[in-house]
Amino acid sequence: MSHGYSPAFSRLDQGPIAKWFWTVDRAILGAALTLMALGVALSFASSPAAILADESITDPFHYSWRMIVYATGGLGIMLTTSLLSPRGVRRIAVLGLLGAIVVMALLPFIGDTVKGAARWINLGPLSLQPSEFAKPCLIVFAAWMFAETQKGQGVPGVSIAFGAWILTVLLLLIQPDIGQTLLITTTFMAVFFMAGVPLKWVAALAAAGGAGLVGIFFSFSHFRDRLTAHGSTDRDATFQIDRASEAIRAGGLVGRGIGEGVMKRRVPDLHTDFIYSVGAEEFGLVLSLVMIGLYAFIVLRGMRKAMKLNDPFEQIAAAGLFMLIGLQACINIAVNLNLIPTKGMTLPFISYGGSSMLAMGLTMGFALALTRKRPGAYEPGATLPDRRRILP
Repeated sequence: MSHGYSPAFSRLDQGPIAKWFWTVDRAILGAALTLMALGVALSFASSPAAILADESITDPFHYSWRMIVYATGGLGIMLTTSLLSPRGVRRIAVLGLLGAIVVMALLPFIGDTVKGAARWINLGPLSLQPSEFAKPCLIVFAAWMFAETQKGQGVPGVSIAFGAWILTVLLLLIQPDIGQTLLITTTFMAVFFMAGVPLKWVAALAAAGGAGLVGIFFSFSHFRDRLTAHGSTDRDATFQIDRASEAIRAGGLVGRGIGEGVMKRRVPDLHTDFIYSVGAEEFGLVLSLVMIGLYAFIVLRGMRKAMKLNDPFEQIAAAGLFMLIGLQACINIAVNLNLIPTKGMTLPFISYGGSSMLAMGLTMGFALALTRKRPGAYEPGATLPDRRRILP
């Protein structure tokens, strides 16, 4: 009798879970699960210091227990969504985008205003931020519309996709949420580029984006203040990022040790936007590079798989979703390293926050579903669409 290792599922098993196990990218899934585990671990390091800002909280691990709940919910969404077919992904994305737009439109009337921004709707124990769910749903919907345009059957996919993007951006600016606006716009334009738009359109859109950024600078004082404060010598204006930078420097190569961080007690929003600095102080450069490496692995492997997909919709949507995860991670880490002004952007799978964790579970679930191995899904030598297909 053999005593060798036996996998959980046989390749001959035709059940839906077994088929999922053998067709999903287990390496990307493992990297995402590792990031979630790091997020839970870092919540135990940050929660005791984070509760100091709220005298009504007495349990030092209040945020940690909630983080476990959020991570469990995000994991459930990710695994469930990864079972979907490409058609199922499209359906959920359309419904999710419509729902997010409706709720975002109602936020000025029913939303909770925090720090001058109405971005959340209170659902009892959970404050939901609909824009987090709009991001992956918009990317999938736009990829679908661009792919339909490529078929040349008269579907005005480009116009529909741009209409959805403009509506989403306008609702974000009303809140206002400039960080999410820039992230969604950058990813949307990247998806448009990957769909085969000519380079002259890319240049025109880049110019329009630059003009829009100038308009935002003069229209939104808080955005202007953050830009002008970046690199300022005024210690009051840069207090938050200065404390985060001190925490990162204090960590050195291997960190102060588990629970030994002291700078984190002086970092505002340490458990959300600045969780990276908490990890860097307690675990040093080693953990920082591990986190960056995991994000790089997910994005690079995901983009490589997307480029090999045979269906244009699956190609564009999967690549856009992996790019969305990578861009958000880059923005958060760049803020923590004081490379760019603060954006209020969470670190995917690691920062505390119910909406962020659940939405990231949805994003990764979509991406895993689209890159699963199916008959005819991957063709040798397949690449992203020809650059001349989508527009004349």
